[in-house]
Amino acid sequence: MVSNKTRKEETRQNMLAAASEGFRAKGYAGVGVDGIAKAANATSGAFYAHFGSKDGAFRAALDLGLDEVIENIPRFQRDFGSHWTDAFIDYYLGRAHRDDIACGCAMTSLSPEISRADAETRALYDHKMNRIAALIAAGLPHITKDRQLAKAWSFLGILIGGLTIARAMVTEDSIAGVSDAIRISAANILMVD
Repeated sequence: MVSNKTRKEETRQNMLAAASEGFRAKGYAGVGVDGIAKAANATSGAFYAHFGSKDGAFRAALDLGLDEVIENIPRFQRDFGSHWTDAFIDYYLGRAHRDDIACGCAMTSLSPEISRADAETRALYDHKMNRIAALIAAGLPHITKDRQLAKAWSFLGILIGGLTIARAMVTEDSIAGVSDAIRISAANILMVD
């Protein structure tokens, strides 16, 4: 028999997954409370009990999405050693990641929404993105310490912007052209000055 506490947590996790996928795929304005609740096989009342508001659900989805990046960067660093940035670039701009907007990177999908978000959500974003940049910087031992963070931010900006553009293109030639150019630029930004 499943306890009420377990069922309640399962409902929350289902709604968080639905909110995360909905906001990444459709943006903040493109998904509503009822749609999130329906996708999670829950009621709107349950949604409000767990998140309090659509803003609360967006903040939770953002937190989840950026935590995925925070968990994955050290994994790339561990699994690929000194070539981790090349592997990360290939993953980030790869077709599977590029085409799966609903489950793809929250940095690319949700960053455009943040400038219109409330102060609490913007503070969360600021904190998590600084952690992500610091993790990247820590994985750049070939760069002098005083330049690591600047290189990390440049690397993130190139990848996030590049993926945004590639996702917006229509033809395979355009997508490939953008992706190839961004791959080169992202790798070049990490070269020693």
